[in-house]
Amino acid sequence: MTAQQMTGAQMVVQSLIDQGVDTVFGYPGGAVLPIYDEIFQQQSIKHILVRHEQAATHAAEGYARSTGKPGVVLVTSGPGATNAVTGITDALMDSIPMIVLTGQVPTFMIGSDAFQEADTVGITRPCTKMNWLVKETDELSSTIHEAFHIATSGRPGPVLVDIPKDVQFASGTYTPPNKADLGHYTPKIKGDIDEITRLVEAMETAERPVFYTGGGVINSGTAASQLLREFVKETNFPITSTLMGLGAYPASGENWLGMLGMHGLYEANWAMHDCDLMINIGARFDDRITGRLDAFSPGSKKAHVDIDPSSINKVVKTDFPIIGDIAHVLEDMLRVWKARGRKTNKAALQKWWAQIDDWRKIRCLDFKNSKTTIKPQYALQRLEALTKHRKDRFVTTEVGQHQMWAAQYLGFDDPHHWMTSGGLGTMGYGFPASVGVQVAHPDALVINVAGEASWLMNMQEMGTAMQYKLPVKQFILNNERLGMVRQWQELLHGERYSSSWSESLPDFVKLAEAFGAKGILCSDPADLDDAIMEMLNYDGPVLFDCLVEKHENCFPMIPSGKAHNEMLMGDAETQGAIDAKGSVLV
Repeated sequence: MTAQQMTGAQMVVQSLIDQGVDTVFGYPGGAVLPIYDEIFQQQSIKHILVRHEQAATHAAEGYARSTGKPGVVLVTSGPGATNAVTGITDALMDSIPMIVLTGQVPTFMIGSDAFQEADTVGITRPCTKMNWLVKETDELSSTIHEAFHIATSGRPGPVLVDIPKDVQFASGTYTPPNKADLGHYTPKIKGDIDEITRLVEAMETAERPVFYTGGGVINSGTAASQLLREFVKETNFPITSTLMGLGAYPASGENWLGMLGMHGLYEANWAMHDCDLMINIGARFDDRITGRLDAFSPGSKKAHVDIDPSSINKVVKTDFPIIGDIAHVLEDMLRVWKARGRKTNKAALQKWWAQIDDWRKIRCLDFKNSKTTIKPQYALQRLEALTKHRKDRFVTTEVGQHQMWAAQYLGFDDPHHWMTSGGLGTMGYGFPASVGVQVAHPDALVINVAGEASWLMNMQEMGTAMQYKLPVKQFILNNERLGMVRQWQELLHGERYSSSWSESLPDFVKLAEAFGAKGILCSDPADLDDAIMEMLNYDGPVLFDCLVEKHENCFPMIPSGKAHNEMLMGDAETQGAIDAKGSVLV
């Protein structure tokens, strides 16, 4: 066999090595055994054996989001592939680069309902950026290189390569990355300079501007976040962010309004409602952000900067559409703005900040604490206070009330340190994502903020954490309820609590010990700090069962279908002290 001749299984491994992959998350099965045999015989790539294929995809997402590199998944045919669909869809919704390699029955058996056969390409077509069924070994390496190109170029996303077993056994010619045909996918990187100039002109005269940023800033790379910070400092414009964009601008920054949207901060939502120029950078006008569309920021001109042309004018009509990579567009915007004299409407901006400061007086994240019961907000306040000094702190979350409280009470000054499921809202995401983050950053502090119901969906990954000695910290806010479901039932469904709690929860301390991990139980606010420090100081996986107030609601809250100025605050006294413009009444 010549140097360029190898089996399909060898091509898979060589392609991954040539693409700079150091970690693969997966689960073996009959249709991928040739690839696993090649993985066994090499030392360049680490394989992490998860306990469920969904967990492999979420772990790959955590790895990708914390490093900026694509996550790689390897699973078998049939149920291996279908179990991965949830994580693939999650990655598509949140624009996470992921390469999923699936095994398939031999080509001559496709269509015969063979054992563990599924139409993987058909099933995953709606939830991948691109997918392939490779029937010729000579095409395999080139296809994998093209998959990496598409997953990481333009708007990132998941791709899938389905590889029949006979293709893995057969020999063919290996194509290195620099010789591969990467297809015709060439996303537009530079924004239209005339449109950028029009936007800068609008910024110069705007009276109530606001930067509305999203995960696209983080996906664009470190330069994008740095340019955004410079632009905010230069213009003194206020800035808010979606759930996915937290960390692109520092939470400690003076111009930071906090997260906006359904459970966003009061001042952020009112600023979006009353602004006269909304500059959307790398967000997609998600319904959790816009609320009622016909009442969304009704008096504003709207700019939208996005690398995905299909996002422009998809939900909200845009006055300044700019298609391009965030870093390139911000660089050109700054250059044009500086060349035109760095102008802003300073007098109007001063009044705008006075109004924002008035909204801040509401102190929307204040809550009535308890000396006998741990409030979930208090638990996260203390977690923040005891860990915010750690530059190596990474936080993942499950999905639900705890996720929103984490976004409200934890501060992120850098990108790539906050990993959560945004678009799909996948319960079970956080634990395996924390595994992926810890694999990528073995010496870092990785904390998964969880609810007990969501955490149980992928609890089996405690075995993965133990096998690979990953000291992930699982911080469970245990209210013994499906918290967000119960909140909606209370507020919107006449307090009819239909199937919104479990009557059979495990003893989480004993569960942790059954896996060989450390379990900690805390129910007294007076013991909370010591218990958190015990968790942080333990050199291994920890399952922290924090028993919190069972019926606490997450506020502010914009009910589904309502406008930004129709927030529920959860405190009747505070509600009555706010006028129709959202200002504090004296």
